[in-house]
Amino acid sequence: MVEAGGWISTMTFWTQRPAAPVALPVIIVAAICALVLAWPGQTVTTKYVNDLFIFLDGIHRINTGQVPNRDFHTALGPLVYYAPALGYWLSGTFGGAMPVGMAVIVAALALPAAHILSSRLRPAIALPLGVYLILVAAVPINLGESVSALSFAMFYNRIGWAGLGLLLVMHLRPEGFGRLQHGLDAACATFLVILMLYIKISYGIVGIGFLILLLLDSRQRLWSLTALGLVAIGGLVVELFWGGTKAHIADLLLAGEVSGSLKPIDQIAQVLFGNLPDFTIFVAFAGLALWRTRSARDLLFFGFCGGSGFLLIMQNFQTSGIVTLVAGAAVAVERLARSDRPASEGHRRSLTAGAQLLLFAFVLPGSLQHAAALGLHAGLASLDRGQAAPLPNFEEVKLVRLWNDGDYPAFARYFDSIADGARALSGLEQETDRVLVLDFVSPFSAGLGIEAPTGDSTWHHWGRTVNEHSFLPAKTLFRDVRIVMEPKWPVDGSTTEGLKAIYAEYIGDKFELVGETADWKIYGLREAPAETVSRSHGSDPDDREDDILPSGG
Repeated sequence: MVEAGGWISTMTFWTQRPAAPVALPVIIVAAICALVLAWPGQTVTTKYVNDLFIFLDGIHRINTGQVPNRDFHTALGPLVYYAPALGYWLSGTFGGAMPVGMAVIVAALALPAAHILSSRLRPAIALPLGVYLILVAAVPINLGESVSALSFAMFYNRIGWAGLGLLLVMHLRPEGFGRLQHGLDAACATFLVILMLYIKISYGIVGIGFLILLLLDSRQRLWSLTALGLVAIGGLVVELFWGGTKAHIADLLLAGEVSGSLKPIDQIAQVLFGNLPDFTIFVAFAGLALWRTRSARDLLFFGFCGGSGFLLIMQNFQTSGIVTLVAGAAVAVERLARSDRPASEGHRRSLTAGAQLLLFAFVLPGSLQHAAALGLHAGLASLDRGQAAPLPNFEEVKLVRLWNDGDYPAFARYFDSIADGARALSGLEQETDRVLVLDFVSPFSAGLGIEAPTGDSTWHHWGRTVNEHSFLPAKTLFRDVRIVMEPKWPVDGSTTEGLKAIYAEYIGDKFELVGETADWKIYGLREAPAETVSRSHGSDPDDREDDILPSGG
């Protein structure tokens, strides 16, 4: 009888007690994930190697004094480059930059996660959701893809999803209001929104929208207003040091002209049906909660979770993994549990316990998959497996073949072309810095440790950042370029063909063929006529008339 009573007491602690401490387990899980990421000090990848080179190129530019959006164009937030740069400064290698940089972000998420989850959710809900969101931030795969698709590509989406998932839990009122509750709530919300704004602005805009929605709750209006004010102040402080907000918006608008239009109905249907199981489970949770609460504010919240999550995944390179549905489901189960009274009928309490068990089953597959992928990366990196990228600075970046070939043959061939390009550059008689590659990304500046041009972009993606109608003017893109490399074996053929079509006339006028190999054509800047050289540098306004952005030094 005592054993039965003890078991009931334990179950009550996990499923009914609203303010039980979960902060320490959440922090421990985050610390373990950060350690697993950072400890090997190497990057292992099986997919999207070209995306990885975007971030490594950005690290190199920052190390040489360039500033995002002031010195180079990008539609990604500055933290996409500064977080890996911090990882590089801590690890000392390009191979350690991405895992260590992500480990820092995961560790930074731990404290707001601990406060938000422990103050609003009972342990049976808080712990599964907390583990899931931390693993979303830490896992080196694109959400919705297999364990074997190891890559740090698009890591900003995973950070955005995790931050937004934590923020949405704040729809729930805290169970107890301590002296510091409002201040801690405002601080956590401010941190999450600023993180999202400066890693990928779409998540930040959704976060701001959620804080505005919270103004409908009179008991949380004070701290949500405070958070909105702090976000505005934080933006002003960031602009004071960064000075790239206006330029960033210009780059976002340019990218929006390419990929920001309404999607065709078949693509919308494909995403919807691909996530139909998650939407179905989410609607079931939301329906149960609304059946109990009859709350219009809850109805708006659940609609916000579903609508914002669908819009975000539509503009991501991602087919499944709408994290807002998971966060919304957790909130629904907590609302269901809070609607129970101590004297509730047995069937109502059983329904609540069953909903908590179903939530655990909802998040478990994703958590296990992400934990497996994180462990696989750590194991391969620790064993020093894979083919090193063929550039001196990228020796700790390894391309690995797993139990199936996957994309390995294509990227191994890409590595061969990079090696050929590096040899060709070393054989040129002229200076070989300020290289621009007519492809998705240029690995040579960072990989060879040469000066990167200013005024160009860290990546080009035909149909997403550039097309035949929306592109950087040639005088902007090539204003500081000395070497143009045209790949015969590009990593993204449509991008190469598109860039050649747009800029062929300008390249033919300003550059000349100085070398050719099996994989590359190399063009060097023509020597300027004597009368042009004698003119005062920068005195001709026509030289910069087409520039979208000034150089920021």
